[in-house]
Amino acid sequence: MASLLYYIKPCPQKQKYSKIRHLRAKKDSMRCYSVRCEGGNDLKSEQRNNGEGRKRLRILIAGGGIGGLVLALAAKHKGFEVMAFEKDLSAVRGEGRERGPIQLSSSALAVLKAIDENAAEKIIKAGHITGNKISGFADGISGEWFTKFDLLTPAVMRRIPITQVICRTALQEILVNAVGSEVVRNKSKVVDFIEDPNKVTVILEDGQQYDGDILVGADGIWSTVRSKLFGVQEAKYSSYTCYSGVTNIVAPYIDTVGYQVFLGLNQYFVALYVGNGKMQWYAFHKEPQRNTDPPIGKKKRLLELFGNWCNEVITLIMETPENMILQRDIYDRDMIYCWGIGRVTLLGDAAHPMPPNLGQGGCMAIEDCYQLVLELDELAKSGSDVQQSNEIVSTLRRYEKKRMFRVSAVHAATRMASNMLAAYLPYIEFAPAGPLFHQPTLKIKNPLIEVARALLQFCLPHLVIWMMARHGYEKDLM
Repeated sequence: MASLLYYIKPCPQKQKYSKIRHLRAKKDSMRCYSVRCEGGNDLKSEQRNNGEGRKRLRILIAGGGIGGLVLALAAKHKGFEVMAFEKDLSAVRGEGRERGPIQLSSSALAVLKAIDENAAEKIIKAGHITGNKISGFADGISGEWFTKFDLLTPAVMRRIPITQVICRTALQEILVNAVGSEVVRNKSKVVDFIEDPNKVTVILEDGQQYDGDILVGADGIWSTVRSKLFGVQEAKYSSYTCYSGVTNIVAPYIDTVGYQVFLGLNQYFVALYVGNGKMQWYAFHKEPQRNTDPPIGKKKRLLELFGNWCNEVITLIMETPENMILQRDIYDRDMIYCWGIGRVTLLGDAAHPMPPNLGQGGCMAIEDCYQLVLELDELAKSGSDVQQSNEIVSTLRRYEKKRMFRVSAVHAATRMASNMLAAYLPYIEFAPAGPLFHQPTLKIKNPLIEVARALLQFCLPHLVIWMMARHGYEKDLM
């Protein structure tokens, strides 16, 4: 685990910058960051008094997506002052038709219930359970199951909710209503922040400034807060583009199959029933980035790519209207082992974006929120002056440290799964040469396929249990 050393020099009246230095274990060189020391809108002390003679922590959140809203809800229930800034709540932040429903694993749902049981029940009611059905990988050509995994048993054994999918807009609406409009500021994009020894100030696109004790960057893979902390770092193209679609079709297998991934070489196809008579699908194909299709050419290209696959795949493509098929390139980032400096930290995709193949990105963000609020609550209960910089910094670094192993393991698993899915090659073909050139191509079953199947059947149940369980989050936030 990387270590973090920092100091903040007092800023004289005419001095505009103070320096924060941090040393990471992976690097020998000292990196230097500048943090501007300027005035902001100081919050009146009576507004921040908790009734016991001590001021309450004020948490500023950049981003009103799933992670930012869950954090705001958890912090509000613990009595902290919270302000969440979102550039546009109505834009559905890359979801809606483009990314479709979000999967909420048993662990994420259990955390939501611990944060706000009423909101969690609304989420469960609005979603569609998939964890009580067969899920797994199938051959893309034949449609035959390659291996299956069990999402139901880990949830039942631990008496926690069963994995489900829910429309992102429905989830966002429930969370916004639970948090309250007085907490979430719409049309408010955070473009910069200033930190001094006593506070952190966010600067919005329209020039407004707001002071707080802590800033949390929950502003996604293209996070402004992250780039201000560590410099601009380009996201990595995953080598895959993703076509997605929603179609009004009730497949005959929806009562028995929850989440199905059809495998092929350098491409795979995900299908799931999302309730209300709709099927959601994703088609991943390895190709150069920004290779966009004409507006009316996506279905044609998909049929070229998947036209010889099984009926389940072809039917979903054929039954989806052209205007409901969208394409986006998939990006992610390497893990970083320092998520914050001083009074600032990150969570969710801002800290650890993940490939979408295991559906764990949103779930990890929700777990981040839980751990962060637990640490802040411990600080508030400690009786110390919670506004002290060293107390806050220690608390934020402790949150990061406690989340690092689990997030790193899931991040590695999603990348490994992506590579394994795309390397699926059930048969090896040999073209006869010489005097036998006129003979048909020989197809020999790939011996590594059975090895991969055995490995998955042994490892996958353990991985699923590890990812889907609550993982020691036994305390209630209520």
